[in-house]
Amino acid sequence: MPMIRETSSENHGEGSSEEAVSTAQWKRSSGARLASLASLRRRWAVILAGGAGTRLQRLTRLICGDGRPKQFCPLVGNDTLLEQTRKRAERSIPGERMLFALTRTHRTFYLREPGIRPSQRIVQPANKGTAPPILYSLLSIEQHDSEAVVAILPCDHHYSDELAFTPALESAFDFATENSGSVVLLGATPRGPETEYGWIELGPSVADAGSSSFHVQGFSEKPSYHVARLLFEGGSLWNTFVMVGHVRGFLEMMKAAQTGFVDVFLKNVKALPGSRLWAGAEVRILDSLYDRIQPIDFSRDILSVQPQRLVAVRLDADWNDLGHPERVMDVLQAVGLKPWWMKAWRLPKRSPATVAAPQTP
Repeated sequence: MPMIRETSSENHGEGSSEEAVSTAQWKRSSGARLASLASLRRRWAVILAGGAGTRLQRLTRLICGDGRPKQFCPLVGNDTLLEQTRKRAERSIPGERMLFALTRTHRTFYLREPGIRPSQRIVQPANKGTAPPILYSLLSIEQHDSEAVVAILPCDHHYSDELAFTPALESAFDFATENSGSVVLLGATPRGPETEYGWIELGPSVADAGSSSFHVQGFSEKPSYHVARLLFEGGSLWNTFVMVGHVRGFLEMMKAAQTGFVDVFLKNVKALPGSRLWAGAEVRILDSLYDRIQPIDFSRDILSVQPQRLVAVRLDADWNDLGHPERVMDVLQAVGLKPWWMKAWRLPKRSPATVAAPQTP
């Protein structure tokens, strides 16, 4: 696999010395100590950071004074959600093998992120759901390493115990490395019948993988309160949308679930003038490519129709998707933070049936 080189004038340092430092820092992390050197060389990450974050826009405008999406805002602590995700991933994956899926209209904000090098940026012309940037990133990674094992990480999460995340991700990497046809999901233990999360319905436990790993029986995306209560009582998990799989396993699952979408995407990536995959430098996906595809949601349109390919690993920590202001306030209270803007915020009313407040550690 060629080493990544900086080619943009907006770089933060260039050449092998930066990569050596990044790798050296990573090798000292807990993740590196848990995995074999051979498997480490195959690890990649795709961090999804292209969403609009419209439900939090009023809050992020209060905090930052502009219209930035939540991933570029320091909601819990001093780091932005994107920087927290990068640091979380770097405990298990070398920084030089992380790609960031971004959106062009957010350029002002992602250029301010100190942890992202230009060579790691995949810039979409628009947000068309989670599947297009995932597919583009996987195809790009495959051309560098056809045996890569890839983690997909959203960047709007909070974990009550950051250190508990790493062994769960390591377990997912271990399983995906040995089972290239499966994709592993991290599932969080639910705290109540939440109607705004996706749910993973568990099947039997995976043989020889311990009681924390299960085959996936099905999905329920944002169910009614009645259905959510049944799922909660039946032992289902919340879908964190953190996934790990062999690059071919991901691509085969996408092809099986959305053949037309994948075929159109592949055809136009190769045929459109100026279109190319990521090759170690910042790439800006053409408008003409995205004009030819429909919005595709990875959870609803791919995972939910291919449960037989999936395995769920239980995450031993409270998890929150910071998709609503009330969840942000709940997390701040749980961790004992009181930022200056907390008193200025007035929570919009929300039905109690849709809220599952986190437990204070």
